[in-house]
Amino acid sequence: MADWRDEIARRVRGEVLRDEPLAPRTAIRVGGRADLFVRPADPEALAELLGAVRTLGIPLTVLGGGANTLFADRGVRGVVLKLPRDYPGESSAGERLVLSAGAPVARLPARAHALGLTGIEFLAGVPGTLGGATAMNAGTRAGEMKDVLTRVELATADGSGFVPARELWLTYRTSRIPPGAVVTRIEVRLMPGDVARSEAVMRGARERRRRTQPLDRPTFGSTFTNPPNDYAGRLIESVGLKGHRVGNATWSTVHANFIVNLGGATAADVLALIRLARERVWERHGVRLETEVRLLGEFLAGEL
Repeated sequence: MADWRDEIARRVRGEVLRDEPLAPRTAIRVGGRADLFVRPADPEALAELLGAVRTLGIPLTVLGGGANTLFADRGVRGVVLKLPRDYPGESSAGERLVLSAGAPVARLPARAHALGLTGIEFLAGVPGTLGGATAMNAGTRAGEMKDVLTRVELATADGSGFVPARELWLTYRTSRIPPGAVVTRIEVRLMPGDVARSEAVMRGARERRRRTQPLDRPTFGSTFTNPPNDYAGRLIESVGLKGHRVGNATWSTVHANFIVNLGGATAADVLALIRLARERVWERHGVRLETEVRLLGEFLAGEL
């Protein structure tokens, strides 16, 4: 019987890689391999892929820029999909911009400023892709993606089209993207403004990130969302875990809500730190910390 991977490779145009290492494709550089890694060449190839995985009953995992992502050491079964940076095209009309979901987050401020538009200052220094930023409703205290998103293009096995952003129910670091759907483009509405001032605000925000976050080491960013009226980093530090190490992973000494890969860390190391923080914070403060990080792949029951 033919391997399902052979069938997908035959049907889908683009980059199709077997047993592809996923750690290099994440910000924290941790994780196993994908059964099949696919970067479709164009919208038609994506449609073919989505139809194939549905027909064959193959699991599908969508990977953005790899920020806020932890892959299991045992890897990911099925297909891991990553969109090309310029897929499937961009446009602008007045105060509205349409950008590719596979593009880096930094492209949105760059495009906006070139057109004399502002309102995206909250994205300064935010890593990953625009598709991932949409799925996570990325942002800071200064704003979130939901503040500027108007429409999102979703592709499914049955076709693609734009839907109003409100249909994704974007809330703090979460969204409700329909199962089997892939964000392919986003539309934002911005405002004319003082571009020089906007750039200055963003430079200041990036500088604060460099001072207060461990950006010189592999890390996926904030590990936990902030609980109401508090900060996860403060809670983790209060229970003595700032700088605590398990294997080759450690809670950062710069910011206690960041886990750093010291070199060769495993997902098991990272998860041990996450479990320990949850347990201690619950015991000391009665607060349940919720992960901002997506856990993807074949984790063992005892690891989660």
